[in-house]
Amino acid sequence: MIPPTETVQEEKVIIVDPEESKKRILSGYQYYLVAGIAIIASIFHLYTAAFGLFDAMTQRSWHWMFMGSLLFLCYPMSQKRGSKTRIEWLDWILAGALVFGCANILYNYEAIAMREGSAIPSDIYIGCIMVFLVIEGTRRSMGWPLPIMAIIAILYGIFGPYMPGILAHGGFNLDELAPFLYLRTDGIFGVPLGVSASFIFLFILFGAFLSSSGAGQFFIDLAVAVAGRSQGGPGKAAVVASGLMGTVSGSSCGNAVTTGAFTIPLMKQAGYNSEFAGAIVACASTGGQVMPPVMGAAAFVMAQFLGVSYWEIVVAAAIPATLYFISIMAMVHFRAGKKRMARLDKEDIPKVRVVLRNGAHLLLPILALIVFLALGYSPTMAVFWSIIAIIVFSWLGDKEHRMTPKKIIAALISGGTGAIEVAAACACSGIVIGVIAITGVGLAFSSFVLSLSHGILPLALILTMIGSIILGMGVPTTAQYIITSTLAAPALAQMGVPMMSAHLFCLYFGVLADVTPPVALATYAASGIAKSNPIKTGFTALVTAAAGFLVPFMFVYNPYLLLQGNVFHILIGCVTALIGILGLSAGVQGYLASDLNIVERLLLLCVPFLIIYPTLTSNLIGVAIIAAIYIMQKINLKKKGLSGEGGIV
Repeated sequence: MIPPTETVQEEKVIIVDPEESKKRILSGYQYYLVAGIAIIASIFHLYTAAFGLFDAMTQRSWHWMFMGSLLFLCYPMSQKRGSKTRIEWLDWILAGALVFGCANILYNYEAIAMREGSAIPSDIYIGCIMVFLVIEGTRRSMGWPLPIMAIIAILYGIFGPYMPGILAHGGFNLDELAPFLYLRTDGIFGVPLGVSASFIFLFILFGAFLSSSGAGQFFIDLAVAVAGRSQGGPGKAAVVASGLMGTVSGSSCGNAVTTGAFTIPLMKQAGYNSEFAGAIVACASTGGQVMPPVMGAAAFVMAQFLGVSYWEIVVAAAIPATLYFISIMAMVHFRAGKKRMARLDKEDIPKVRVVLRNGAHLLLPILALIVFLALGYSPTMAVFWSIIAIIVFSWLGDKEHRMTPKKIIAALISGGTGAIEVAAACACSGIVIGVIAITGVGLAFSSFVLSLSHGILPLALILTMIGSIILGMGVPTTAQYIITSTLAAPALAQMGVPMMSAHLFCLYFGVLADVTPPVALATYAASGIAKSNPIKTGFTALVTAAAGFLVPFMFVYNPYLLLQGNVFHILIGCVTALIGILGLSAGVQGYLASDLNIVERLLLLCVPFLIIYPTLTSNLIGVAIIAAIYIMQKINLKKKGLSGEGGIV
């Protein structure tokens, strides 16, 4: 998510959410109170990043105390009836109750630990209140889908004996369930909230500092300068800009709004229709959640679940994410060739040299982050020093974007308020994960997938894909990944899929839900800027992101794409996957070196399916199809005296 920005209007400082206006617009002492809590929260997380995290329950309790109280102070109970300009009395009470619940853990944790799970009446009462507050807070900030899942999970935990077949279990009453979800690291304060407290908050803060230093406009200018003169240049610039923004942004919608405001009008001016312009921005913005080094919030959770370093996740995700962005770039390129689009005028494109001279220092913090991670620094320490690097390197640029004390304070506020929604999603996901843990339904679900697929891996993958997309349509990516990886990844692992591949598979399809109708949130955000039909834009985005639906299948069957194996096999695997992606993109757009006829188009659409399962025969057939069609088209163009400028060369 892109953090809120601070603006001044009629001597009133307000909080503005660039994605949507769910947050209150506050002024006066209420603003300064919220700003103060956000600053303290940011300083707390920077302190623990520099000097070491507290024990799990302490770190998570402090984190949720800050985020939960800010949630009730910033988000009204109802978007239609609640006040958007002042904090109401009920919000003060709920925020106070949440602070009390967290403070109870901090103050009495030793006594709670000594009880070894034996709950006293206060544990039960406070536990029920905390579960309610988590669900209500998540509803306010993110809508009903995830809270409904949490409520269903609780009801399932209580009424287990009445469930059919493999879903049945002994059942738990509130006296058992509430303390379990409240006082253990299996519920609200489980791994998801732990990752939010340890890593996610800091990376959102990193994005807030980077945004304050002017990185957003620099990324857009650099993308236009690099790709603007090529065939389909504005579209390629949109892809590059969204990819660059995606490296530090965890929000498909926020990325689409930020980069689309500039790149969509540019694409429409170049000749792309509104639906395609919106679709390109939506697809590229969605890809930012799987693009290293930040990869949204889910990558940090994945590292914890798999018990590996965050750097291993970054390395494994690099090739699939690159293939995805290449496929979007190829879609733009072939579309431009088919439509015979003109290039941008030279005078409309900034010079790369000038852009880099004015903003190259903004790349240094991102490079620093990558270097720190590669050197083995923990993610918390790496991002801490990268934030320091932003402050230092900002003084190499223009005066407007130097990180003065005022801008640093604004970034601390922006980061503190920008992390609320992710923290709420993680806390609410913890309820679902806690019920899964206490009831054992995870094992039952794995058995269900195995039995339904009859042990056939392709069928199990398709079932997991459908489940991930459906869940991702209504649930934030991080929460979707947590739930599907907990339920489905073990079943895939039992079929021989490496755990890294299984978890990335679940993540990819949860991310792609943002461009999958009917609930394609990134597409709707982009279509608003493009002034296009949201449904048409959604289906255009779905087709444009077609390669994204094949890449996960590729790395399941071809682990070399996750940089696992020797260099020779990795190189061969990447080359064949690239060929498959280009064939798919050309087939979808109906253009390679020139327009494709129906037979050529069908043959190219078959190429990626030949390459999903990497055998020498299938790879050679796929390469031969593309080479033969391309050569024949070039020969025909030569006979006609045409260059085929829009082709792949």
